Amino acid sequence: MRRFDKRVALGIALIGLICLLWLGATGGLIWSTLDDAGRTILKNTLGERIMLLLLMWAVSLIAVGSALRFLVSYFMTAPARLAEEAQVLLGTDVKRQLVPTGSIENRRLADLFNQLVQQREALRDEMDARVQEAARNTEQEKNRLAALMSELTKSVVVCNLDGRILLYNNRARMQFRALSQAPGVAGGGELIGLGRSVYGVFDRKLVMHALENIQHRLQRGASAPSAQFITTTQTGQLLRAQMAPVRSVQTVAGEPVQMTGFVLMLDNITREFEAQSRQDHILHTLTERSRAALGNMQAALDILEYPDVEPDMRERLLTVLREETEGLGTRLRELKSSALDSTVLRWPLEDMLGADLVAAAIRRIEALGGLSVVATEIDDSLWLKVESFSLLQALSYLAERLRQECVINTVQLRLSMGTGRAQLDLCWTPSAAKLTDKVVPGWEHDPMRSGGEDTSLTIQDVVERHGGAFWFEREAETGTVFFRFLLPLAAPQEQLETSSVVRNESRPEYYDFDLFQASAQSRSLEDSKLSELSFTVFDTETTGLDPANGDEIIQIAAVRIVNGKLLRHENFDQLVDPKRNIPAITIPIHGITPEMVRGQPTIDKVLPAFHQFAQDTVLVAHNAAFDMRCLQVKEKVTGMVFDHPVMDTLLLSAVVHPNQESHRLEAITERFNINILGRHTALGDAMATAEVFMRLIPLLAEMGIYTLGQAREAAQKTYYARLKY
Repeated sequence: MRRFDKRVALGIALIGLICLLWLGATGGLIWSTLDDAGRTILKNTLGERIMLLLLMWAVSLIAVGSALRFLVSYFMTAPARLAEEAQVLLGTDVKRQLVPTGSIENRRLADLFNQLVQQREALRDEMDARVQEAARNTEQEKNRLAALMSELTKSVVVCNLDGRILLYNNRARMQFRALSQAPGVAGGGELIGLGRSVYGVFDRKLVMHALENIQHRLQRGASAPSAQFITTTQTGQLLRAQMAPVRSVQTVAGEPVQMTGFVLMLDNITREFEAQSRQDHILHTLTERSRAALGNMQAALDILEYPDVEPDMRERLLTVLREETEGLGTRLRELKSSALDSTVLRWPLEDMLGADLVAAAIRRIEALGGLSVVATEIDDSLWLKVESFSLLQALSYLAERLRQECVINTVQLRLSMGTGRAQLDLCWTPSAAKLTDKVVPGWEHDPMRSGGEDTSLTIQDVVERHGGAFWFEREAETGTVFFRFLLPLAAPQEQLETSSVVRNESRPEYYDFDLFQASAQSRSLEDSKLSELSFTVFDTETTGLDPANGDEIIQIAAVRIVNGKLLRHENFDQLVDPKRNIPAITIPIHGITPEMVRGQPTIDKVLPAFHQFAQDTVLVAHNAAFDMRCLQVKEKVTGMVFDHPVMDTLLLSAVVHPNQESHRLEAITERFNINILGRHTALGDAMATAEVFMRLIPLLAEMGIYTLGQAREAAQKTYYARLKY
């Protein structure tokens, strides 16, 4: 479909008006030279034939219009089309010859363009050969890293500071798929992928807390800081994560090392935890059964001490003793076997400098508001072995509850060496208005609540996790009251001299992690550059072209574009059972038969998974109005609202190439020299649309269209934006 050329209509109207004025002027002159008799004769002659004159005038305009249209096409449209095609060659890597059309001069110009393209391609080939030679060593390093990552038995995920995934290995992909609740082949694709947020799996606050600890230790000059934490997923899996920093490559001498991202090494410890639980159960069972067995054995022994016990009775009692002894032996062997299977602690503790823990506690308590915190008597040499996240939750909970129920506005933190353990005290001076001794005791058994967040853990749970102790105490001399935590100690680890930072070399850079530079939070989405956004390019196959009146989606597929790269392996491809017949006339087009969709997930299962796959991205489709309409009619059924920003390659093509006769997907891919694999399959069309979209972005930039808002505004001005479904 091609819009009507307004220039032709304007030219015809102008020529018609001039002709009409010319005829009027000529008739006026003739009229002025005639006498009354002549005028009467002329009036009688022409008056009855005035309609014929007007008809001939209209016919002449049609002839003029045809000639004008040919001339516009020959001398104006052909050069404009040639300019657009030349722009494609200039702005992309398309290799093809231009077809000469229009005037002789235009044909000569097309030939010159073709010669220039041949010269450019020759230069490109030469340059590519040199670049490939120069990049061979870099590629070898990448392959080594990829091989190393694939062989690792741990899941590895590399993220920038925004939590966006930059790199992951196959084991991480498999592990995230196991955590997914999405149906079919879509499982896991919505959780892991380049550019996706790791906070879809991990608690943001937990990760931020670990990052804060590492950054603080980096600022103190630690050479190899790391942190680890345990988290549960939505599927109930228990993950243990070890975090290490990715540091900036360029550092200024004397300034602290900056983090640009972090590496997570993940272990699924669900089975270990279950094994530990089983061991606890066996131990509990052993204790209870042993108590009963010992009771029976004691009773038998008491009776056997009597001298007049009958032989039969004596034999029965001896049998009881043998059976109970054998049972105890069996249970002890089971306990030993279970203990050998479970050698990992349920909640591993992290080595942490005590002063760092106190500093983190001060920041967290003061962030709650209403309390000031003073650090007194801090032993800077103490290293603790703690799970800092839950311990800080405990301190924050106690401080906030003190403020609310004991009417205080200041607390103190003390850290000192006790008898074989560290003593961490949360101190305060009681208010005369509240009797602290009657309020505080018993808090350690209540679920913790701090900053509006609830947790099922209690202070007692945290203390038991550390194998420590906790109590409330009052100092008689000063009147100060305090909570005391007894915490395990760790061996000092890090030498914190600043000079170690200067000597420490930066880690080698293996990949071009451009996303490290991204700061999406600082810009609104409309003002974001197209080259920096993440896109989900999708396509649907349906039973027909009328989704509002019963036609259903039978396949939906999508592929992602992140940081200007098409991620072919991160795709979504799912058949859908429409629960209705598929018209036979449509089967040769999309190739999907009723047998193929029978037993597949229904749309209420697939669209939520696709919604997750497309989260935090801009949706892109060719003729997106139709695909979006298919999604919108299912909002009530699925509860999924696709309110993502949408880009349409059909409209963008009309923006970039307004003089082209067709903007169908086949025409555009031919224009860009793109091969479509699987045309009219959802995944094939999504891939082709993604290729088209990536080639349109630099052409839009040449027109001064850089941001999402600018592109959407330009697209809405095209003729095709009026199409409705």
